[in-house]
Parts: sequence; C-alpha cells; structure tokens
Amino acid sequence: MGDVMVLCYHAVAPDWDSSLAVTPEEFERQIAHLLAHRWQPTTFTTATLAPPSARTLAITFDDAFASVKRYAVPILRAMNAPATMFAPTAFMDGASALRWNGIEEWLGTPTERQLAPLSWDELGELTELGWEIGSHTCNHPRLTELDDLELERELAESRQTCTERLARPCTSIAYPYGNVDQRVADATARTGYTAGAGLSSNLRRLGALRQPRLGIYRVDDWPRFRVKMLRAARVARAMPLWPSGPG
Repeated sequence: MGDVMVLCYHAVAPDWDSSLAVTPEEFERQIAHLLAHRWQPTTFTTATLAPPSARTLAITFDDAFASVKRYAVPILRAMNAPATMFAPTAFMDGASALRWNGIEEWLGTPTERQLAPLSWDELGELTELGWEIGSHTCNHPRLTELDDLELERELAESRQTCTERLARPCTSIAYPYGNVDQRVADATARTGYTAGAGLSSNLRRLGALRQPRLGIYRVDDWPRFRVKMLRAARVARAMPLWPSGPG
C-alpha cells in the first residue's frame, strides 16, 4: 500500500520569531532529507487523487506569504520539487498586509513586513514552475462558524477569482485553521472543488475533501521533525480516539 504524506508550511523566513515561520536552513534540510529517502514530490491534488509513487510527498504552503517566494522557491527549484500554495484571494492584490485572528499581533510592529502577501503575478510565476495554486477562501474565516450563505460565498468566490486571475482551473482548497466538518466538505464539493486540505493532530483521512496534513512549525527542530516523519508516528496519529460503531 502506498504512503502519502502532505506537509503544511506557512512562512519561510530567517528572522521572524513566529511559530508559523521556519528558517530557510531548516526548510532545506527537511526537504532534502525526505527526497534522499525516496519521497517523490508532487502537487497536492495529484497526491490526493492519483499518488504517483509508493512514497508520495505533497509540500503545501498556506496563506501565500511573500517570504515563500524569496526563500522556499529557490530551494525547491534547485531540488526540482513542485509544491502547492493556498491563497486567500482577498489579499492577493498586494494593497495591504495579511490580517486575521492569529497573526494580527504582528500588525503595527516592525515585523508587520513579514505579513506581506504574494501578488497575482507572483502566483502566476509559481504556476510556470509547476506549482499548484489552490484556494484558502477569500478572507480566511473559520468555515465551520459561518452560516450556509456565507460559507458558499467564501468557497465559490475564492475559487472563481483564483481561476480567473490565473487562467487555469482552481479545484483544491485548504481550510483556514484546518476547520472542516461534513457540512463544510459538502459545500466544498458543491462549489466545484475536488481536493481539500485539513490540518489536524488526527491524521485519519476522511475522503479527498478532508485530506489531513502534517503542520511543520518553528518548534519542529531536527529531532522533532524526524519523529514526525516516521510512518509509525503518523499511523498512531491517524487512529481515532474511539472505535467506530457498527456500520
């Protein structure tokens, strides 16, 4: 049976003391380690729907931080490794910093520059390098807390915007904060997505629209990262806390 591992990064920056930011040196060491152990990198949708290898790796980035282009893209390009960027479409015009609950503490500080997003032109450049660009909704809300109308709007408008601005279909999404339940997954399917990325301590896969990912953070030093990558550790995290009932 093949093994699919999906990693979730956010920012890659040498000087941002945030849990979301890994240093370029650590990022390069992590990906080089996986490639040396015969993990085959591909885009998120391919890994989810048609994994090409017994060891399939999807490297994904949430939020479209500009630091990813500066630091991560050259590393991955040198390794001939594609990746996937999930973009919150309301922020990609470059007019303002990324802002939502969880990163707002950096607004108004000298570190606010770390919240700079990529532009649509820069996302287009990534597609030319073989990257997949997916939706991260419009405004990065917790989708499970939205009413049905607002949920559909966040899903449909972000997909349409991404498709139009990049002139290619957008069929994948990463749920902000990893928040997804069956209602959200159903709405995601109705609005035309075929692959959805969660982010959870429970790595049990619940279908193509609820694909779990391993979050990689600044706290994941080399020993911790290597433990996270172990199949036994990932299998243990995929086990439900309680056994399923009949049927």
